Amino acid sequence: MAASPVPGYSPGFKKPPATLRLKRKRLRRSEAATAAPLPCGAAPPAASAPARRNPFSSLDNAPRAAGTLQPRERGQRPPPPPAGGSPSAAPFWQLLESVCEDKPTRRAEPSERTSILALTDDLHLPVAVPEVPSSPRHEFPADWSLKTRLLFMSSQPFTWAEHLKAQEEAQGFVQHCRATETNLPERIQEPKLSTELRCAFQQSLVYWLHPSLPWLQLFPRIGADRKIVGKATPWSQDEALQQVLMSDWSVSFTSLYNLLKAKLCPYFYVCTYQFTVLFRAAGLAGSDVITAVISPTTRGLREAMRSEGIEFSLPLVEERRTRKQKNSEGNLETEVANSLKVGNSLEDGEEPAPSDDDDESFSWLEEMGVQDKVKKPDTISIKLRKEKHEVQMDHKPESLALVKGTNTFTLLNFLINCKSLVAVAGPQAGLPPTLLSPVAFRGGTMQTLKARSINAKARVHLAYEDIFSLEVVGPVMPHSLHALTMLLQAAQRGAFSAVLYTHEPTAVFNTDLNAARPALNKETICKDLTGCGLHPKTLDQLSQCPTLGKSSIRFLEMKDYAYTWKS
Repeated sequence: MAASPVPGYSPGFKKPPATLRLKRKRLRRSEAATAAPLPCGAAPPAASAPARRNPFSSLDNAPRAAGTLQPRERGQRPPPPPAGGSPSAAPFWQLLESVCEDKPTRRAEPSERTSILALTDDLHLPVAVPEVPSSPRHEFPADWSLKTRLLFMSSQPFTWAEHLKAQEEAQGFVQHCRATETNLPERIQEPKLSTELRCAFQQSLVYWLHPSLPWLQLFPRIGADRKIVGKATPWSQDEALQQVLMSDWSVSFTSLYNLLKAKLCPYFYVCTYQFTVLFRAAGLAGSDVITAVISPTTRGLREAMRSEGIEFSLPLVEERRTRKQKNSEGNLETEVANSLKVGNSLEDGEEPAPSDDDDESFSWLEEMGVQDKVKKPDTISIKLRKEKHEVQMDHKPESLALVKGTNTFTLLNFLINCKSLVAVAGPQAGLPPTLLSPVAFRGGTMQTLKARSINAKARVHLAYEDIFSLEVVGPVMPHSLHALTMLLQAAQRGAFSAVLYTHEPTAVFNTDLNAARPALNKETICKDLTGCGLHPKTLDQLSQCPTLGKSSIRFLEMKDYAYTWKS
């Protein structure tokens, strides 16, 4: 229907798509009359193709083919363009239809009353069934892995951990520096009014760090390039500044080792951009000598340590090899198959590392009289298999290296002079490794874990109940985890749960590495390490032999003053 003429009114200006549709209709009719039909899927000539429509215009005004001008219902998909038509004449959304078909649906945002327990389902928990103690225990095992975040939950509020007074905060710092032992009662009636509890809470959040660069997040270092990129790093292009930073770092590192040797520091971590080293004093983790565990390692790092004369072992590799030998004893058919099959794999799919006496290991074939029928691998093949096995182990938990006794001092010198300890390119170029310690050391900076309380609603039996939570963020070391649980035991009336976020490269530190040597008795350990700055109960826990293996505690729960956990 034609509109009545109005001065200053233009129908084409009112609705431009209508004019474009008329032009495209005329163009299609002229093409159909003069040109032969194109094969299926062939594009029309460029000279006759109409101008491409603006894809950002309204979809409702998009040009449609003949017979599709009627309005469509909401949710109804318009019919596809006719075969042989110009692809540019189709609506823009149809061009993306094939891509959008496989697009995953967006996860629904949690509502205001979503249970805080349901929010923890997004954790990367292991697929295997977690190991849970058959019966509750009064103490959970030591967890030597570093935690990036703790989330405590309880039916009792955490108001006692909020808004510490200046005097309480200062008293907590003093108690930490003086290693004051705080013994709380089993149950505190009014936690919010307990100054002793609030000071002890501040004391448990303190740790020591080097280097201290407030504008950079120095933990974790493995995989931290995206968090550091774009930040100011003036040392990356200044070699003189890099030397000053490394010289200062070497002094702090040596200071920590001297404290460890004197049993004034229980343990400390060295976090590089490729691996993490845990130094532990004699008497901890079931060992009677100083130990250092490195994970993950590479073949190049292990070869460099050997060339420097550092004696170390690979406990997980040796344990797996010993277990395999025990399983294969008395089974001659298995030994023949393993010897003849070069590509034989271990339980986890890796090839076995051949021993140095492979030439002598085939002597039993001569006794059977089949030595001429079996092609024995040459020396080069054996060496290649060894190298392949070592490379396959790189960056995996099985590459854990253990250094004991006086070799830890050689390791100290090796790390100070190791050029590959610091990245030469990327956001972490020239940045010394991070040192984390529970006690003060030369060049160390006092830091505190960040804590905040969160309140939520949980749905229980068609009703909503209050769930109180306490979040602790930062490099949580083993002593801090144990100290916090002791405080919560008294403040939350022996009932709380916790979700623990582990820095995965450090989970393997929970492997028992001292099965070959007996540990000192508890009395001697507590007597020698009384000045290390740890609470006696925490020291007793950390002196036990690790039992978690290559895993770590993911979920911890206390009911009626007894612990259960999942790893």
